Amino acid sequence: MTANQTANNKPMVRAAGLAKKFGDFSAVDGISFEVRPGETFGMLGPNGAGKTSTLRMMSGLSPVTSGELEIDGIDATTNPRSVRDVIGVVSQHDGLDPDISVRDNLTVYGFYFGLDRGMAGRRADEVLDFFGLRARGGDSVDDLSGGMRRRLTIARAFVSRPRLVILDEPTTGLDPSSRNRVWEQLAILKNSGVTVVMSTHYMEEASILCDRLIIMDEGHILASGTPDELIHEQAGAEVAQVRPEEGQRDSVQRQLKDSGYEISEIGAIFTVRGENGSRADLSGITGARVSYRAANLEDVFLSLTGKDLQDE
Repeated sequence: MTANQTANNKPMVRAAGLAKKFGDFSAVDGISFEVRPGETFGMLGPNGAGKTSTLRMMSGLSPVTSGELEIDGIDATTNPRSVRDVIGVVSQHDGLDPDISVRDNLTVYGFYFGLDRGMAGRRADEVLDFFGLRARGGDSVDDLSGGMRRRLTIARAFVSRPRLVILDEPTTGLDPSSRNRVWEQLAILKNSGVTVVMSTHYMEEASILCDRLIIMDEGHILASGTPDELIHEQAGAEVAQVRPEEGQRDSVQRQLKDSGYEISEIGAIFTVRGENGSRADLSGITGARVSYRAANLEDVFLSLTGKDLQDE
C-alpha cells in the first residue's frame, strides 16, 4: 500500500442499501459493503448472484435503482460519468478491435481518456511490457491465444492509470496455465497498491487473490470477511467426504442423517461438516469410504446455501 493510501482512511468504494431492479426483478437487493484502498476485494457467487449488476453500477454503466454508492469519494448515483474517469474496467467480453494491432488497441483506448499520441504510446508500451505482450505489439488481435487476449483486455484497463480496477470474471474460459499467468500478474498489481474489485465463481481464484470478499447469492450478501475467516467461521478446519459403496447409497444417507452433522450432497459424494469446526466422527458409518480434507470456500457456500457453487 502506498503512503497516500495509508494516510487516506476513506474507503475506495462504499455501498449502502445498494439495489438494482429490472422491472419487478431484484438483481441486487439492498447490499452494503466497503472496499479499502489498496486491497483486492472479491465478489464470490454463482451466475445470477448479482455480481455483474453490482459491478456495472460501480462502473457507471448501469444506473443505481436505489441506495448509496460512492467511488473514490464520488457519488456514483448522481455522477456516473465522473466515476469512469478514475476507474479501469475489464468486462467478461473483451471488446478488442481485430482490425488494428495489439498496440493500437491500447493507444486508441488512451485517446478516449484524453491522452495525446505520445503519452498514449508510452502507456501502451508500459502495459505491454508488464503483461508480457511487447513482442506481440504489432500482431493482429486475432493472432493471439485466448490467454493473451485476456491479458491484453486487462492491460487495456491500466492505460489510463486508474485508481480502481474492476474485473468481471477475469479468467473465465481460460486454460489452467493462462489462468495462473493472469493470477500472477494481478498479484503483482495488488502489491503495487492498485485497488481491485473482482467478481468470480472460482473458489480457488478468490482464495488466492482476495484480501477480503463477500459471498453473494440471488442479489444478497450471505457472508463477508477474509477467505480464512469465512472458512473457519462457516466450514471449520476440515470436512469429511463420504463415498458410498455400490448399492449402499440409501443406507449411507440414512446413517449420515441420523448422525446429526451438517450434510451436503455433491454428485456421488456426501460432504459432512463437524460441529463448531471440529472433525466429524464418522467411525460408525458402514458401507462407505470416508476421507478428510481441508475446508475451502466451496464448503462455505454449501454451508450457507445448501448448493454447489460450481454447478450453479
